[in-house]
Amino acid sequence: MLHAVAASMLAATVGLAIETPARADNIRDLQWHLSFLEIAKAQAISQGEGITVAVIDSGIDNNHPDMTGNVLTGLDVVVGGSGNGWGDKLGHGTGMAGLIAAHGHGAGNKDGALGLAPKAKILPIRIETGSGYGDGKALAKGVDEAVSRGAKIITVPVNSDANSFDAVQRAVKAGVIVVASTGNRPRENFIGDPAAHPGVVAVGAVDKEGNIAEVSVRGPAVSLVAPGVDIVSASNDDGYRKGTGTSPSTAIVSGAAALVWAKYPKLTSTQVVEHLTKTATDKGAPGRDNDYGFGVLNVLKALTTEPSTAPTASPTQSFQNAPIIEPSDPEPKSNLVLWGTIAGVALIVVGLVVLVSRRRSASR
Repeated sequence: MLHAVAASMLAATVGLAIETPARADNIRDLQWHLSFLEIAKAQAISQGEGITVAVIDSGIDNNHPDMTGNVLTGLDVVVGGSGNGWGDKLGHGTGMAGLIAAHGHGAGNKDGALGLAPKAKILPIRIETGSGYGDGKALAKGVDEAVSRGAKIITVPVNSDANSFDAVQRAVKAGVIVVASTGNRPRENFIGDPAAHPGVVAVGAVDKEGNIAEVSVRGPAVSLVAPGVDIVSASNDDGYRKGTGTSPSTAIVSGAAALVWAKYPKLTSTQVVEHLTKTATDKGAPGRDNDYGFGVLNVLKALTTEPSTAPTASPTQSFQNAPIIEPSDPEPKSNLVLWGTIAGVALIVVGLVVLVSRRRSASR
């Protein structure tokens, strides 16, 4: 059975129309991003084994035939759900999880939806039960729980508020990759929380030609872009959905990170992200730009290029593990040294003036 997502959910998540695919047995053909990213070749190298990805969204239909066995027991951070992240009234969370770890069904698993990392596990964290998304405090709780339950990647395909800041920083410092959507125009005009937070991989969307999608919010925090237009995936009630926005592109980047980390398990979280940015296909202005970030996700190149394991500084604030200086912190050390030097020079000058004055008095 195919399931069409309600229009009210649509406005809250993607801002564009969701169409219903025709048959369950042709879903794979409609998933254009699979060929765009050369996923068949990529999955011959890695399928995300051993990686747990937390999806903070509307829950996950754990009984979907394309997700069987890949959904762990999760939790709800808002009231009104089952308590364990299972079940999905909207279909959005199931769709994002499916883009990451759906394995299909039927003979040879050739029917239904396929995710980038079909051997990864999904930890569902419900922040929406049909009455609106939870606030930053709920997101913060979800992020902390994801870290404590062993998630290596946290996917946040929804926008929140600054109350999630501290929890996101804790996750980044704990070595967890946090991937978040930049937001969808025209509803959003700037990159919000948590995508704008230091250490977060902020993801925008491209269309079938690899060009920046009209819906994608741009800005200096963008790290990567990935397919986000007419993306077909699983949905609730054993159904399927087609959506446009930066949510699906965020899930796709999370799946790519799972593939890379499973292939190169000794990499740190920062090194995985750096590798994804270094192997991205440059678009727009040469180098990093506000539309494409470091470029369009190139999964196959990331899996066939030996990553650097040398410790390096992260090339952008969007996933930089830099210390956060709060306004209440003392002045930076360099400023203290400068003022100390000035004070020392002033004391020497005063001393010289006093000495000269005394000598003049004695000579009179």
